[in-house]
Amino acid sequence: MDAAEVQALFTRADGQYLCARWGRPIVPVVFGVDDATLSVVKGAIEAVVALAGHKMAETDPELGANLMVFFFRDWSELPEVPNLDRLIPDLAPLCDRLQGAGANQYRIFRFDEAGAIRAAFVFVRMDSDLQSVPAETLALSQAVQVILLWSDTAFLGASPLARAGETVILRPEIGDVIRAAYDPVMPAVARDASHALRLAARTGRTTQA
Repeated sequence: MDAAEVQALFTRADGQYLCARWGRPIVPVVFGVDDATLSVVKGAIEAVVALAGHKMAETDPELGANLMVFFFRDWSELPEVPNLDRLIPDLAPLCDRLQGAGANQYRIFRFDEAGAIRAAFVFVRMDSDLQSVPAETLALSQAVQVILLWSDTAFLGASPLARAGETVILRPEIGDVIRAAYDPVMPAVARDASHALRLAARTGRTTQA
């Protein structure tokens, strides 16, 4: 993955470059799954956080939990979750739009004053497509997509995961980018595309496309 490919991962559909990482330890809570799946989801989050060299914690002093992951069957279920509309303004209209679009997942990020991620909400509607995906694969995919603020088009053409024999793993080049983005000398948030050159340099791949 060269610098141009790294840049594409953080260049949004409107042409804006924006890369942000978490500015605080991650405290996840997962809703709508049984105990076995809960351990799979939290294990995937822990693995990606460890890959990044970031930290997890037992509680967030401001929010309690700052990464909330919801699994459900229908978008109409979300507005019925107590107090969720206090965390997600205009929740009901949002769910109506997602229902109309046939979406099966959606992520919302919140940022601190510096622009780093301070909270994220992950919504996964278990439609027929996602029900056929192994829990480990689905959990890893969600963990990867929430560890950084990727472009809204970053993984439309190719998944961040790959198959290695019978196992699904994180694509090594995506892992390289995650580690580079969490390098302590790198900024927590970047809005200039030159940031992609610095990321690529830290992955050992600086060739321009």
